[in-house]
Amino acid sequence: MLVRVRSLLVLAAAGLLAAGGAWAQAYPNKPIRMIIPFGAGGSTDVLIRIVANKLPEGLGQQVVIDNRTGAGSLIGTEIAAKSTADGYTLLGTGTPHSIVPNLYKKVPFHPLNDFAPIMQMAAQPYGLVVHPSLGAKSLKDLIALAKREPGKHNYASSGQGGAMHLFQAMFVNMAGLDMVHVPYKGSGPVRADLLGGQIKIGCLGLSSIMPHVRAKQLNILAVTTAKRSPALPDVPSISETVPGYDASLWTGVLAPKGTPAAAIKRIHSEITKLLKSPEVQKTYERLGTDIVATDPKSFDAFLKGEYAKWGKVVRDLKLVVR
Repeated sequence: MLVRVRSLLVLAAAGLLAAGGAWAQAYPNKPIRMIIPFGAGGSTDVLIRIVANKLPEGLGQQVVIDNRTGAGSLIGTEIAAKSTADGYTLLGTGTPHSIVPNLYKKVPFHPLNDFAPIMQMAAQPYGLVVHPSLGAKSLKDLIALAKREPGKHNYASSGQGGAMHLFQAMFVNMAGLDMVHVPYKGSGPVRADLLGGQIKIGCLGLSSIMPHVRAKQLNILAVTTAKRSPALPDVPSISETVPGYDASLWTGVLAPKGTPAAAIKRIHSEITKLLKSPEVQKTYERLGTDIVATDPKSFDAFLKGEYAKWGKVVRDLKLVVR
């Protein structure tokens, strides 16, 4: 009898393995939703779309972009966290994923515990830009202007807790300035008002502002990374004027916690192939973006470090969104 029970258990285990193998071979068998918790046209959206639009070629299924904006990425990220963990919902996100949970008192998800990391795809500096009518030709000019007229000048962000907000708040704090934060609902409206001169100061990903900088519609004063960007060697880093400043935008893909390992492996493999393609590499380079193709384990460690880093910044600046 004992031998028969063992045989049945072995057969059952073999059946489960076969089913798992069949699932892996069949995945994906329907469209995949890529939730982006930021507005269309923003830096993270642009970088995710470059890859997502080509994923169907390798996956054999459509990838539908679903922009769910609001609360500095909180709304879209919550939707992703609470989606079915079956491999058919992914989250294309960036630096705010590490910032928002530190900034808000109540968050309906945990950025580390409620997601399965797939990979980091890219990293890029933000560019601190001003409308030409402001008259600031350099970062030193902007600092001098803000110190001469404390409380008069506004800087725009895509919303409370986003990378735009924290990158600029950290600069304002470290430079000892008195400036007013004006939150918008997404990076698209920020860019539109910067171009129209309704607001004079902003900090956006290079991929979303470089066409306007080249057209001389905006003046770029500095990049946010500790060192100059290879794509813009003539543009200084903020740290050259404000020592110790360092902030960059990362872009990556996650899935709801519990997503099958086979799905994560397939998505990671297909995105990695695309990031190695000359076409994607040239596009990212033109946008001032470095390709960073990590594995899930490395991305997990990176996310933990980012979460701790921005938590300290939020606490130091005493920034809380209720």
